Amino acid sequence: MANPQRVVDDTDARILRALVAAPRATAVALAQTTGLARNTVHARLARLESAGVLQSLERRIDPAALGYPLTAFVMVTVTQRKLNQIGDALAGVPEVLEVHGLSGVTDLLVHVVARDADDLYRLAGQILDIDGVEKTTTGLVMRRLVDYRLGPLLGPP
Repeated sequence: MANPQRVVDDTDARILRALVAAPRATAVALAQTTGLARNTVHARLARLESAGVLQSLERRIDPAALGYPLTAFVMVTVTQRKLNQIGDALAGVPEVLEVHGLSGVTDLLVHVVARDADDLYRLAGQILDIDGVEKTTTGLVMRRLVDYRLGPLLGPP
C-alpha cells in the first residue's frame, strides 16, 4: 500500500543520496553524479525545498564552535492548556535548539546547548520559570553514539 504522505520518489532519492554524499555539490555536479539533466535536478531540488523536504542548513553548524560545548535534553511536564504559550516562550530562548511534544510520562523534550555546567543550570531554571511548566528533568549528553542521518532511509544506491 502506498504512503499518501510520501513526497520523495526514486528519482528524488537518487538526487538526495548524491547530496548526502556531497553536501556542497552544485546542481550541475548532482546532475553528473545522478545521470539526470541539470534542469531536472534543479527543478526537483526546488520542489523538495518548497515541500519542506530539504530543511535548514543550521543542523550542520556545531554549537561547540559557537561557544556551546554542552548538549542536554530537558524533559518538561506542563499544564496542557498553556502548551502554546510555553512553546512560544521556549522559542524565545536562544539555547533551545528544538522542542518535541511527546506522549507518555513527559510532555516536551527540549534539546538545549550550554556554555558550561553553570550555564546549563541557569538554562534549566529559566525553563522551569516559564508559566505553565510544572516539572523538569535534565539529562546531559555525555557523547553522541550515532550522528543525525537520513541516508539509510533513502535506500541503496
